[in-house]
Amino acid sequence: MPRLELSEEEARPRLLCDSTELSEAGRAVVFDVMEWGRKVSAFALRFEGKVVAYVNRCVHVPVEMDWQPGEFLDSERRWIICSIHGASYDPRHGGCVGGPCGRGRLKPIRVAEADGQVHWYPSDDIRPVPAGLPNPPDSSAGPAG
Repeated sequence: MPRLELSEEEARPRLLCDSTELSEAGRAVVFDVMEWGRKVSAFALRFEGKVVAYVNRCVHVPVEMDWQPGEFLDSERRWIICSIHGASYDPRHGGCVGGPCGRGRLKPIRVAEADGQVHWYPSDDIRPVPAGLPNPPDSSAGPAG
């Protein structure tokens, strides 16, 4: 993909949530971003005291992974787990630790926590969703026919 320069406005950090919204190994905050011009889901969660964020897409099969809205961790609250085939990822770095994801890694989104707030940072391939962009059709209903 061609490298696209971020404008000064596009490169500024974006407020994601208050720090208190992310409890240790708890429910994630889900948010939308643009990845190479396509609107996709992303999530941020707190693990071992640090906020991490990833594109909400399994490496094994490109589907959203949460088994309930904002719920990404397994029952032991140790691994990010895909609800479809059980691919498991280490929350600290997004690397595959089990299941059908091989040596894959979740796509990270840079985040920072300061002054009681969590911000995410746009990059060459991850950008803010433009105001007024409609939501894509719901594909969770399954295949037609």
